Parts: sequence; structure tokens; C-alpha cells
Amino acid sequence: MIRSAILLAFAATTSASTLAAAPTSPLSTIAERSGFQNTGRYDEVVDLCARFQMAYPKQVRCFEFGRTPEGRPMLALAVSRSGALTAEQAKKRGLPVLLVQGGIHAGEIDGKDAGFLALREALENKVAPGALDKQVLLFVPVFNVDGHERFGKWNRPNQRGPVEMGWRTTAQNYNLNRDYVKADAPEMQAMLALVNAWDPLAYIDLHVTDGAKFQPDVSIQVEPVHGGDEELKQAGLALRTAVMADLKAQGSDPKPYYISFAVDDDPASGFVDSMATPRYSTGYFPMRNRFAMLVETHSWKDYPTRVRITHNTIVSLLAQVGAHGQEWLKMARDADVRAAALAGADVPLSYRTTFNAKTIEFPGYEYTRSHSEVSGGLMTHYDESKPQVWSVPLRDEIVPDLRVAAPKGGYLVPLADAPRVAAKLKQHGIVFKVLGADQMAAEVETFRATKTKFGAQSFEGRQSLAVEGDWGRERRSLAKGSLFVPIAQPKARLVMTMLEPRGADSLLAWGEFNNAFERKEYMEEYVAEDVARDQLEADPALRAEFQKKLDTDAEFNKSKQARLEFFARRHASWDERFNLYPVMRTAQKF
Repeated sequence: MIRSAILLAFAATTSASTLAAAPTSPLSTIAERSGFQNTGRYDEVVDLCARFQMAYPKQVRCFEFGRTPEGRPMLALAVSRSGALTAEQAKKRGLPVLLVQGGIHAGEIDGKDAGFLALREALENKVAPGALDKQVLLFVPVFNVDGHERFGKWNRPNQRGPVEMGWRTTAQNYNLNRDYVKADAPEMQAMLALVNAWDPLAYIDLHVTDGAKFQPDVSIQVEPVHGGDEELKQAGLALRTAVMADLKAQGSDPKPYYISFAVDDDPASGFVDSMATPRYSTGYFPMRNRFAMLVETHSWKDYPTRVRITHNTIVSLLAQVGAHGQEWLKMARDADVRAAALAGADVPLSYRTTFNAKTIEFPGYEYTRSHSEVSGGLMTHYDESKPQVWSVPLRDEIVPDLRVAAPKGGYLVPLADAPRVAAKLKQHGIVFKVLGADQMAAEVETFRATKTKFGAQSFEGRQSLAVEGDWGRERRSLAKGSLFVPIAQPKARLVMTMLEPRGADSLLAWGEFNNAFERKEYMEEYVAEDVARDQLEADPALRAEFQKKLDTDAEFNKSKQARLEFFARRHASWDERFNLYPVMRTAQKF
């Protein structure tokens, strides 16, 4: 009887242009019924997920893909008219999967309400007609569920609406949009398991900006465009161009870069585009040879406006994947093949924005900057009643920065570190092999750091580490149970992202191997004094080297510790594993 009542009530329709749902519709949201002044709590997501499946049992499957630290279900809706409502069915039928995710920052909740509206209209064939016949939409209304339930009126003080909203971080205070590689949060681990199972062609990350006041209402950033597979960049650019064109046709003014000033709070400084590192969704998914789109509506637009723009973006994506999904899916598969053949090739691990700038005309508002007696600095005041065009610089030339030659065979992880590294590799669906026998005196490449810099404070629960140095050949033994991670696999770029020590979001950079770079054994100074004298007396060449360093290195000359360490490093007691990265490279294929 409940299902019959829902089907009868479902005759009520929705207008995309006004975003106004009939109050009697069982598939409308609290946001719609309030004229997009309010947003519902998570129990509404649980209810709507079930209601959509009840109303469209052959087109919608509501399922749980994880549990949060506070015990809440993480829900997704698989939606398609093809009959493919599981990952296995989607793969069997060769359908592209579009994963649309809302609420990674749960105060920026436009994606939840816009997604439910777009989903209902697509099922009614009112928008993107026929698109659901050719793809599977995987909709996660709220990624950060516990943060969503930390509800409050002023959780986003620089955002206009809704009246109450959730919180940026999780119950464990993780920012999920810094966690894609290290995957510390249970929520991220659940999301990566979902991604591994479904292998979405495109991953859409719905946000709201922080920042200043200006006229443009949304930014659309897509990768690969700046980085990743060279040929796949063409499809990434086509996707971005098409969605921006659709939004322009509906009255928006989208920008292809994050709309944040180069110098905080200074409109005259202009804008700087960049390639995100893999801790972010748009940096991570290109490493898997898949598309990522970051949608950032402008926080100072009111909630009805932001939901409308987010809704229009989702509809555009459905239409674009419906029209081009098979072509783009083939390009992604071809990129997988190319990635599996990267052995020995130079691969960019990071990118930088050059200082080449062009002047753009940017729609802003009149503003003044004056001294603040509160902060003691300059404060900016915008007059939104007076539109003004700003002539400001834009730096958008992005080039590879650090390049590293991929190993010819792969990476080796010694037995002592194998369990925890294996757990991380599994989270990302990376293929590896456990060695079944000891490898005595294997010829490998090792990385010894010549300089290390630990983060001054904790970041996302970890102490970061940056290293300088290079790979060199050595012979080292590996015990049975060590890991071999082949470079010859579709996720080769992600393998290098995680295991190359100088990468910005490598496991090393996130502090996974800090112990290896902490000195634990020391020689007493009075012993080192005697050792130094013995070495100087026995080796004239060493005496000359020591004197040269005294003459040419002022810092060394005045440091007692550095001078004694010069000799300690040459003593048999020196720990040869100090500053030795535990992971090795090999040209062999085990």
C-alpha cells in the first residue's frame, strides 16, 4: 500500500527552471519544499534513497557502501534504464559510470539537494532524455555523513544559505579532500572500495567556494587537462568545454580555474590556475586514467541560485556522458594500456604554474581597501550594488615540474614494511605480488636522502617529510614475504605517486616512513674526538678533504656536531640504513 501511495503521488511534476517541487511529491526534498532556504538532515537522505528505489525498482538501487566512525550508513544510488544496477552488470554491458558525489565538505551541501532533483527529473525524462539508457549514474548524496550531522546556522559564515548546514570535516576531524592517497579516514577507505568496484569513467566532486565577492557563479575544473595521460587530456578538455558551454547557455558565467586570488584578499593580484596534487580528487583520478571534475559554486550566491547551477551541471554531465561516454571510455581504456607500458619513461610527479601572465577582464564589484584598526592590516569592502570589470592578471600556464624515470620492473617493499604498504596498495586496487622465496644480493636501486625536512606541525594527523636525493644501484637482500609492485599495470602513475619518495603526496611525504629518517644511534662526543684523530692520522686524503670542507663551508666550520659527524659517518658503527628509503626499485620482473 505504501508503494501504491508513492506511485500515485508521483504524478506531481517538477520545474527545472524554477526548481520548485510540488509539496505532495514523495521524491521532493525539504530544500524544494522550503524554496531552497533549508536543507534536510541525513535521515532525509536515508528516506529518499529508499523512496527512489521503491518508485523506480527497475531503474534505481539504493545501497550502503560503508559505515562512518559514528555508525551512520554511507549510501549511494545506482541509476540506469539499462538494467545494470550493480558494478558487475555495468562492466559486463560495457557502460560508462558517472559518479556524482556531494557533501565531501558537508557545509557545502548544494550537491545533495541538486542531485536528488536532477535524478528525479532524469528518471522522468524531463532532462537529459535518453541519457540513463547509455550509462550508470552513481550518486552519493553525502560523502562526509558525520560532518553533515554536525548541523549549525553559522558553520559557513561566508556562505549565503541554507539556514543550517553541516561541517567541513569528519567526526575524526579529517578533511576528506586531502585524503585520497593516504586514505586514513574510514569514509575514504569506503569510497575507494566503491571506486575500485565500479571503476567510474568520471568522478564529480561538488563543492562551494570560499573567497571573495564577484559576479561569476561557478568554476569547472577538469583533469586530465593539465596533467596525466597526454591523449586523454583531449577528452578532458572536451568534457570541460561542453559542460561550460551548457552552463553559459543557461545564464551562468563559469570559469575553468579556481576563483581564488593569487594574494589572499587582494583582488588586484588576479588568479593562478594549478594542477592539483593527488591528495585532491582532481589530482588523484588522472593517476587512474579517469576523469575528475571539481565543481565550485560561488559561496556568495544564494542557495536557490547555487542549487540551480549545480543541478544544471549534473544534467549537463548526464547528457555529455550519454552522448560521448563510449568514446571516452575507449580513450580511458587505451590510456590504461599506455600506462602499463610506462617502464623507463619520464613521468611527471608534480606540476607548477609558470610566471607567464595574461590580463583578463573579470566581472567583479567596486571595492575599497583600507586600514583596519581591528587586524592592523588592510581590509576589503565590496559594494555588490556596483558591478565593475577588473583588469587583472591570470597565470594559467602549467608545466611539469619534477619528472622521474619509471622503474623498468617495479618497486620492492621489504618484509618489515610489507604489511602496512600492502594494506595501502589494496585500498587503491593496485596489483602487487608477495615474494615466495628469499632474494639474496639482488641488484636494485636504492634512494638515500641527502637532505630531509620534517613538517613543523601536524597536518591531517601526520607529520610530513620532504627529501632530496636520488636513486643509486646497490645489492641488497630481500626476505620471503617482501612485495613486488610491478610498473606494468594500468595504475602505473598511481604506483609512482605513492612510492616515489620525492612525490608531493607519496607515502613517504605523508610520513609513512619517518622512522627511517630519524637517527637512533650515536657516538659519544669524547669517543668521536678520538675516532676523528685516528682517521686523520691514518688517511692523509681524508685530512685534506676535511680541511677543504672547513675552508669552504662556513656552517660546517662552526658546527661541532657537523664536524664530528664527518668522521662518525666513516666509522664502522655508522647506521648505513639512516636516511635509506625502505622501498627499492628494480629492473627485474618478479
